[in-house]
Amino acid sequence: MKIVLWIGDGANHKALANKINVAFPIDGIIVETKKRSHKLTLTKLFDKITEKLFLPAIARSWWGMQQYYSNKFPVYPPAKLLQVENINDQTAYDLTQEITPDLIIVSGTRLVKEKMLSFKPTIGILNLHTGLSPYIKGGPNCTNWCIATKQFHLIGNTVMWIDQGIDTGNIVTTECTRFDGKESLLEIHIKVMEHAHDLYTRAIKKVAEGKRTEVDQKGITEGITYYSKQWGLKEKINLIRNLNQFRKSNINGEIEKLRRAVKTIGI
Repeated sequence: MKIVLWIGDGANHKALANKINVAFPIDGIIVETKKRSHKLTLTKLFDKITEKLFLPAIARSWWGMQQYYSNKFPVYPPAKLLQVENINDQTAYDLTQEITPDLIIVSGTRLVKEKMLSFKPTIGILNLHTGLSPYIKGGPNCTNWCIATKQFHLIGNTVMWIDQGIDTGNIVTTECTRFDGKESLLEIHIKVMEHAHDLYTRAIKKVAEGKRTEVDQKGITEGITYYSKQWGLKEKINLIRNLNQFRKSNINGEIEKLRRAVKTIGI
């Protein structure tokens, strides 16, 4: 089975590549290294200063997770490696075409467009969403959205067949992430990401064995799609403010009760 990865440039994506490679040797890795453009208005400057002074746990949790994975997985596994600014670049298309993969694995890139989706690998194109579809979709971070909006029971991960929408493809499997209620925000993010990597690897094993699941998300519920432009200072304050309630809800079993009404797709 020939595999190509289309992934982001985070240390968590490098970790995913290494973990998959242990079970399924990878033939090609295409890494999207996005250019970050920052238009700094007075409002954004105020928000940044406020966050740095009063909400440092948010940045520490994300960069702490990246450092955690960078220490564990400093290099990519041996495979043809290509770095592109946009996953839809011609060079990404050319390398994928050269390898002719049986399976393409996607995680952490911008929206994959029609030309790249024109590939028809024998198994297909899988996508990882670090959120519980169809309940919680979008970004920039569905775990943070769940805590900020007190939807603690909807923290989880999804593996789906990719389509042109935002986390809308037919589902292979979904699972909620479990916590004991003692985690820091950093530990919450690491648990979610470790769970995501494990679920993705198990899903790859499933489809490689010819066991195909395709559950239409619309048949479950409509859900909510969040957007990065909505993630502002108010939402970040709510995230930090709700952490104690998140912990208590795990300890007293309230989250498990709420999850009884949540439909997940078993592996």
